[in-house]
Amino acid sequence: MKDFSKLIKTLEHLGYTVREFSTAKEASLYLTEAIQNCHVGFGGSKTLEAMGLFDLLSEKNAVHWHWFPQNNLSRAETLKKVRDAEIYISSVNGIAETGEIINIDGTGNRVAAISHGHQKIYLVIGENKIAPTFEDALYRARNVAAPLNAQRLGVDTPCAIKGDKCYDCNRPHRICRNLSVLWHKPTGAEYEIILIHENLGY
Repeated sequence: MKDFSKLIKTLEHLGYTVREFSTAKEASLYLTEAIQNCHVGFGGSKTLEAMGLFDLLSEKNAVHWHWFPQNNLSRAETLKKVRDAEIYISSVNGIAETGEIINIDGTGNRVAAISHGHQKIYLVIGENKIAPTFEDALYRARNVAAPLNAQRLGVDTPCAIKGDKCYDCNRPHRICRNLSVLWHKPTGAEYEIILIHENLGY
C-alpha cells in the first residue's frame, strides 16, 4: 500500500479537498452518501466503470454519461447534459506527488469539464495513477494510459497495435489530441480528490 501522506499534503496546499480510502467499495459508499438529489455528469473512465458508480449514483441523482446514453438521447445530447451538470466526476491519466494532475483526451470533453463549467468536480484516483514527478506522470499518461485506451477503443494507431508506448502518430483515429495539466486548483469550483489504495483503471 502506497503512502499517500506526501501527495495529500501537497494537494491540500494547492487548494484541493482530499479524501483517502482503503478500497474502491469504501470510496463508492462515501460518494453515494455525499452526492444526492443532484445532476451528475461522468467523464469517460474505466475507474468509474469498475466501481459501478453510474448505477449507484443513479439511484438518487440524475446521472448522464456518454458511455451509457439514456432515454434515447443521442451522444451529442448526452454530452450536453454532462456539460450542464452541477457535479462532474472523472478519473485522471496521471497525478504527480508534486501535485500536477494530467489528462489526455481526444474530443476534449473530459479535459474541458475538469477545468470549467461545474459547481463541483470529483477526481477519483487509484494508486496506480500516482507518479513521483510531473515528468513521470506525463510519461504515464502518454505511454501507459493512452495506449491502453487506444487498444480498448480498437483504433488504428501504432500504440493500439503494439500497446507499448506513444508514437506521436498522425493517424486519423489518434485519440491523443488534448493535454490538460492542473498546476493548481482552478478557481470557480470546488474540487475533491478521492485517493484509493487499489489499482483502478488505466
